[in-house]
Amino acid sequence: MKKMTMIILLLAGLILAACNAEEEGSGTEEASLDIEQLVHEYSTGTFKDVSASITSNELIVTNENNEEEIYDLPEDKFFLSIAPFEEVTHPCFDHSLTGCQGEMVKEAFAVEITDSEGSIVVNETMETMDNGFIDLWLPRNDEYEVKISHEGKTAEEVLSTYEGDGTCVTTMQLL
Repeated sequence: MKKMTMIILLLAGLILAACNAEEEGSGTEEASLDIEQLVHEYSTGTFKDVSASITSNELIVTNENNEEEIYDLPEDKFFLSIAPFEEVTHPCFDHSLTGCQGEMVKEAFAVEITDSEGSIVVNETMETMDNGFIDLWLPRNDEYEVKISHEGKTAEEVLSTYEGDGTCVTTMQLL
């Protein structure tokens, strides 16, 4: 009887340890997806009592009482928001998800992004949101050739995703 109890306790411990390890692994992925969803909601929503900005490492949400909540971004992904323009732009470094406004709203663009090894990362038609920006999550710690085209006009720029790099790109003028 004592031997059987020991075996049951050992098996229960192994099962609990396996479940706990599985939960920890999926929690990291889930947290990453949650922060991406949260960024998307701030980028596409309309907020009156809150502002949100994003640096190379953090999402910073400030409420009406000037209290900040800071969220770490995924370690393997870098957020970039690009506002292609023809005539009007603004200087920007860290993107304000709730404040920056680009010129070209709800317009379709051919977006091609190639990494430093020549691999195509993005090659699709993307539409700017109500704020005139295209939001992207790219792998961190690389340089990218970005080409954006719209109605016969093109903008090209090399952008990087290193710690301390800007998240707001307002320099891609379509010519």
